[in-house]
Amino acid sequence: MQRPLRFVVEADGGSRGNPGPAGYGSVVLDPATGETLAERAEYIGVATNNVAEYKGLIAGLKAARELAPDAQVLVRMDSKLVVEQMSGRWKIKHPDMKPLAAEAATVLPRSQVTYQWIPREQNKHADRLANEAMDAGKHGRQWEPSASTAVFDRGAARALATPPAAGPPGDAAAGAAAVRAALASASGTTAGAAASAPAEADALFAAEGSGAPEPAPAAAPGPTAAPASGWGPDMGTPATFVLLRHGETVLTPQKRFSGSGGTDPELSPAGRRQAAAVAEALAARGTVQAVVSSPLRRCRETAQAVADRLGLAVVVEDGLRETDFGAWEGLTFGEVRERFPDDLQAWLDSPKAAPTGGGESFSAVTRRVSATRDRLLAAYAGRTVLVVTHVTPVKTLVRLALGAPPESLFRMELSAASLSAVAYYADGNASVRLLNDTSHLR
Repeated sequence: MQRPLRFVVEADGGSRGNPGPAGYGSVVLDPATGETLAERAEYIGVATNNVAEYKGLIAGLKAARELAPDAQVLVRMDSKLVVEQMSGRWKIKHPDMKPLAAEAATVLPRSQVTYQWIPREQNKHADRLANEAMDAGKHGRQWEPSASTAVFDRGAARALATPPAAGPPGDAAAGAAAVRAALASASGTTAGAAASAPAEADALFAAEGSGAPEPAPAAAPGPTAAPASGWGPDMGTPATFVLLRHGETVLTPQKRFSGSGGTDPELSPAGRRQAAAVAEALAARGTVQAVVSSPLRRCRETAQAVADRLGLAVVVEDGLRETDFGAWEGLTFGEVRERFPDDLQAWLDSPKAAPTGGGESFSAVTRRVSATRDRLLAAYAGRTVLVVTHVTPVKTLVRLALGAPPESLFRMELSAASLSAVAYYADGNASVRLLNDTSHLR
């Protein structure tokens, strides 16, 4: 059976005077490529910011419905008010908002729509469309697609498909969108999921507009209503990745580059002892339900030691392999600096730079690891999975969960046979719960 299409709708609205001359803009994006599929913008006369924002949401949802009425849609807006009200966590007090929220809720079935708050700087495309609509209204006409300059903001949308090297916003957006889609397809998660910030923080935000809406218990009326629980809706049991770096090889104590393009060394005697120790520790905890491993020998040996102790099978996932370090394989950092100083400096300066001799850049690794993460989340929704892999994949998963910039890869310590953990919730939010735990080795 063919999987349903997935769209991202970004919407915004504005009013020059609040109330004043107002307009909205919305765009439908393909999350797989970041390409613009549809744009909508309109001058709506005198209205408030919030009315314009809701109008933009409705237009974006209708545009998505025209493209594919059965598509799964992630709505991204910088309006905390609209996101929280449509998610059912804040009351809708203003009489102008209630019919708009009800209309938005009926454009597509609730099970097909999820909402995410994003910072204003990540919503530039829709913002520019809204301003173009207001500019057109100022001159007594309506917005025309042929006159739009929003194309200059479309590059940011490609973060949905490929986490960029420039910093955390794209990574966080990609992670949230992809995780949300993977979990929704695997477990039937409904709309009304939480925004990307933790729910505890969401409840402290002031609303946009006059008067701060109250966090639920009361939910939005009609089809948008969702039961509240504590600070926000119950997201259910997260998928938890227990991230285990493999045990030592002969290259580990020497701090030599050892990726997927080298000799594929086995565990050393010390590494086998480490694997046995982590197996005992995980058996005592009793929470791991599946074991997934990189195809490289050192990981498969580590994973098998744990799986044997837990009575589980090892599933090999090629996307968990270490970076290919090209001509640097087997060399120390000092040796690389001596032989390839310019290439090394470029690699340190940019995640797009690859090691000498056809190695793999950190940007390429991020794309591979992100895709692997999404496959595993779809396969193991709501379960605790031991993911046995390498330094770069573990750090990349942690970095993406935190929304940290690429340079943070150089600022994390990750010891051999160490444990880290990330929980992924149904709203696309991720929580780093552990990093570089080696207590089981002491």
